[in-house]
Amino acid sequence: MRIVLSFIVLIYCALPAMAQSKRTEEKQVQERIAQIKNQGNVYLWGEAQGKTLNVADRDALADLIGQISTSVESDFTLIRDENPDGFGETFNSIVKTYSKATLSNTERLVAGKEPKVTVFRYIKRTEIRKIFVARRNKIIGFVESAQRAERKLQIADALRYYYWAQTLLRSHPDGATIKMTDEESGEQHLLASWIPEQINNIFNNIRVTKGDTKIDGSFRQVELFFTYKNEPVSNFDFTYWDGQDWSNIVSAKDGRGVAELPAIFDETKMDLKGEYIFTGEATIDSELKDVMETIEPVPYKSSNLQLSSVSAKPKQAQMEIQKAQEETAAKTESFFEYVQNDVDYKRIMAEIERSVISRTYDSVRKYFDEDGWDMFTKLVNYGRARICGTPDYRFAKTDEGVICRSMPLVFNFPNNKNSFVEDIVFEFGTDGKIHSLSFGLAQTALEGITGKSQWSEPSRLTLIRFLENYKTAYALKRLDYISSIFADDALIIVGHVLKKQPVQDAMAIEPDKQIVRYTKQTKEQYINNLDICFRSNEFINLRFADSEIRKAGNGEIYGIQIKQDYFSSNYGDTGYLFLMVDLNDRESPVIHVRAWQPEKDPEFGLIDLSSFTF
Repeated sequence: MRIVLSFIVLIYCALPAMAQSKRTEEKQVQERIAQIKNQGNVYLWGEAQGKTLNVADRDALADLIGQISTSVESDFTLIRDENPDGFGETFNSIVKTYSKATLSNTERLVAGKEPKVTVFRYIKRTEIRKIFVARRNKIIGFVESAQRAERKLQIADALRYYYWAQTLLRSHPDGATIKMTDEESGEQHLLASWIPEQINNIFNNIRVTKGDTKIDGSFRQVELFFTYKNEPVSNFDFTYWDGQDWSNIVSAKDGRGVAELPAIFDETKMDLKGEYIFTGEATIDSELKDVMETIEPVPYKSSNLQLSSVSAKPKQAQMEIQKAQEETAAKTESFFEYVQNDVDYKRIMAEIERSVISRTYDSVRKYFDEDGWDMFTKLVNYGRARICGTPDYRFAKTDEGVICRSMPLVFNFPNNKNSFVEDIVFEFGTDGKIHSLSFGLAQTALEGITGKSQWSEPSRLTLIRFLENYKTAYALKRLDYISSIFADDALIIVGHVLKKQPVQDAMAIEPDKQIVRYTKQTKEQYINNLDICFRSNEFINLRFADSEIRKAGNGEIYGIQIKQDYFSSNYGDTGYLFLMVDLNDRESPVIHVRAWQPEKDPEFGLIDLSSFTF
């Protein structure tokens, strides 16, 4: 009993001391706020009171934004010159786009408590310029991505990144003076004038040629070929006039696209426009989305394209395009060993082609095994699949059978504004049945793998099949397959704080590699979240904008670094995907590490093979 009474006495004695300590802390906060307010030449601040901490903090940031706006308004010469009459309203909206990403890192003092809490946000005047550093870095990053994409003939990506860079440039106080050094030529470019020049140059070097026309009921399908500087584009997005309205956006791949017009419409009168704004995809970056919703878009007259086949020799023009495509494909043909007597395979593919056109599939069921048939039925129901143009099949030998490359299909979805073309790869087993289908890699991606002559041919072929199957599994929502290729103890990094975690086969993050700001999921968590994602989306499509593959010493461990764009019916993002894949068992690839980053970390760059030891 004495012990209990003593404990109670101690508590009552401590309460006044605790209250006194609290009052002292409150007084110190108020004194600090007063000191900052008295140093107006050193600090800018915002202050607000609210019933909750979040409300008070939001309003304090808004107050601070107003102070920052006044201090930097005169620097926004680029947007002022564009819109002198409406500059004030536009400027205030632009400055607000910085609040979500940057101003939350300003200093904060809190006085009182809910439901009457005061938040005081402040920043040194000398630190204001640092607010804009992150956006400048993003502008430069977009331009560098655009340059890489243009070199790889990924024209849709090049236009997208150039235009997004220009959009953010217009929202930067130094937009009129920001320069960057070209990594190839070493020349410095003033981005405000150089980026528009690049966009116009791209459109001026795009040529569109009309191919074959097919009548399908009340519609006609027109095959279109796209080249950039006389080479087939890897990708290109466009819309066309169908006599009544502009179409949804169509994505061309490896030089090939398609337009669907009313049968009565004169296709020679079809107008085309290249896409460069990519409003829908801009949702992958909340900061970019805010800016694009704030400022007016920049119109490019050069995006209006003409059909070059509307000439005296349309067939000759089409042949030139096809010749360019064949020359590009020839770069990978030496890698594949093609079937000499392919008559039976061509007959099977012709029957499958007719079944897709007529949408009567039971007649070709006999050519598939159970897994192949399941994938085929999912594929033809994925976005109302239709044949695009005239397929040119090539049959390559493998140890497991024969691969048919490829059947071009165009997909679109009732609730989405985009259509896209994919080359479908069919895999025949040793029993002659089709056991797998996949979305083929773009020609440039294929060249990037087949050109690695230092790797064995089986390894390169396995890498190609792995990436194609990986991409397809997300589109067809093959959750069981995705689960099967991840190691049970796989390291899956999807967020902001990376912790060191042992991985199978003694692979571990190096102790001195301090990778931070990323979160980790278990395989079970990742698969469960993916299941929810699959159920809530009409479609999912992965676009590999850029890739680099490295081999880890001996054995068959590969690091695959991909610039990935992820699009679905209700969400999109872009970032860098890293996969560490074990291909020692070629029939059963295993992913030990999957890491995703929205952008390069300013301290360590990208997670790759160098982040791990073996």
